[in-house]
Amino acid sequence: MRWLGWMGLGVAVGLGAFLVGFRWRESGPQETQADDLRKLQLIIELVEKYYYRPITQEELVRKAIEGLFRGLDPHSFYIPKEVQQQEEAEMSGGFEGIGIEFQIVDDTIQVVAPIAGGPSELLGIQSGDRIIEVDDKVVAGKGITNQDVIRLLRGKKGTKVKVKILRPGEPQPLDFEITRDRIPIHAVAFAGKIGDMGYIQLNRFSENSHDEVRAALRKLKEAGVRGIILDLRRNPGGYLHMAQRIADEFLAEGKKVVYTQGRVPESNTSYVATSYYNAYEKGPLIIMIGPGSASASEIVAGAVQDWDRGLIVGQRSFGKGVVQTQRYLPDSSAVRITFSRYFTPSGRCIQKPFEGLSAEEYEKELEERMKRGEFLDEARIPLPDSLKYLTASGRVVYGGGGIIPDIFLPLDTTDRITPCAQSAQRKNLYLLAARAYLDKHPDLKSRYHFG
Repeated sequence: MRWLGWMGLGVAVGLGAFLVGFRWRESGPQETQADDLRKLQLIIELVEKYYYRPITQEELVRKAIEGLFRGLDPHSFYIPKEVQQQEEAEMSGGFEGIGIEFQIVDDTIQVVAPIAGGPSELLGIQSGDRIIEVDDKVVAGKGITNQDVIRLLRGKKGTKVKVKILRPGEPQPLDFEITRDRIPIHAVAFAGKIGDMGYIQLNRFSENSHDEVRAALRKLKEAGVRGIILDLRRNPGGYLHMAQRIADEFLAEGKKVVYTQGRVPESNTSYVATSYYNAYEKGPLIIMIGPGSASASEIVAGAVQDWDRGLIVGQRSFGKGVVQTQRYLPDSSAVRITFSRYFTPSGRCIQKPFEGLSAEEYEKELEERMKRGEFLDEARIPLPDSLKYLTASGRVVYGGGGIIPDIFLPLDTTDRITPCAQSAQRKNLYLLAARAYLDKHPDLKSRYHFG
């Protein structure tokens, strides 16, 4: 599996030691790989036996793995079993469960919204409902976590779970028995007409992404749109083969989409547009990007830009130009290892620098762009002469840190909020205030059809 999502998982690990009474075997210059592994095993055994508090071998091994990956690049990391299972479900286009979006508010599970077509919606569960019991066990006020909620409410299709709900305006709790089902997660959040243009908002490059984009393109063409806008803002990426197929829909047969280069032969691959994926090879095309567009999003935007197939509009993208291979471990956890860089058709690598940076420092690069004023003024975008490339028509484009748009649109300042408002948002004060008001005025739900 070749993965392009840019979000990383990392835990800072610092293990220091003050050892008394131990003598370490000196290692000569010919120390073998087996010696190194024995050394690691010995350290784990010593810490497990002598550390001042109880600590399991499982915990130590996990910390060692996370510490190892922390010393590599920001896109290589270890994925615990429970996180891997959740991510697999989301990237495969769905999961099995009761079908709600939720938040934990005041130590209680609150339904943000039932997922359309899911079993909870069909039973009449509504936005604002609070789940206080699951299978006759109280879950409110018990310090429940997001992982706890997923463990309790997700499950195999056809299995049942009982929940007790508090609903504003209802004098008594409501009991539901929900039969779990397959819950779809759509990659295309919206597809429709805006004036005479077709608009597609793509949120992720998951297993269903290409099928959904292809279906949306055909539907919009049948509706007689004058052109297509593909919105990749806030799309952090996903699978490489999905980026290749979606870009293929816009490019003529034989045009290179992307190529990868790494240290081992299997990492060197070139992807070329085919005659099979051709839903929109001609016609006006706009790709919208921003600092939240990364990885697979940048492959699509880069290919369209390098072949002068359409216009790239927005702000500079994130700058993730490396590819990961994912390998599963015996306990169903996984590791994701950077094994190649990718290049756009003109030869650009758009990976921003990460050598010598911690994961935190790497992520803060976007903050530096904001401080520099880059999101409001395109003149603040660095344009290194050493990283100039040419598109098919001879236009100058740049590598080295994201895709720079053909048409710059400053960040919408009306969408920015003050530090005070950000603090209120982090503390969920808006939701708490709205919920308190709704509790006092339950008739609003029926008057305005909330939920």
